[in-house]
Amino acid sequence: MDDLIAYGGLFLFSLGAATILPVPSETVLVSLLLADYSPWLLLAAASTGNVLGSTINWLLGRAIERYGSNHRWFPEGTLARARGWYHRYGRWSLLLSWMPLVGDPLTIVAGVLRERLAVFLLFVTVAKVGRYLAVIGVARWFS
Repeated sequence: MDDLIAYGGLFLFSLGAATILPVPSETVLVSLLLADYSPWLLLAAASTGNVLGSTINWLLGRAIERYGSNHRWFPEGTLARARGWYHRYGRWSLLLSWMPLVGDPLTIVAGVLRERLAVFLLFVTVAKVGRYLAVIGVARWFS
């Protein structure tokens, strides 16, 4: 039961961290790693949750034009600027989806600009798994 709570909790923290919520999934990951949980299962739980959270952002991006951009609360010009930036750097910018402050908006813009889900998942998964592998590597190096 403790394993389910640990891995499930990390999954939920990682899912939340991929949205606009300020959730410290790396801290939870390192804490569980230092408590001798399986690094491979931790990697799987964290990466799956984080990619799912980014996919939720992608879905929100898909809905923005339909439901949000014609309303007063939608910031003027934001969609046009984001579209121009994404067109300039393309889908390769999704490899930065792991970065704080930058990554979440990138995943939303990818949805707005109708990036294919398969391509989105490929790039975002590489970025998210790479980040968590790096965190695990650094934590194991120093422990």
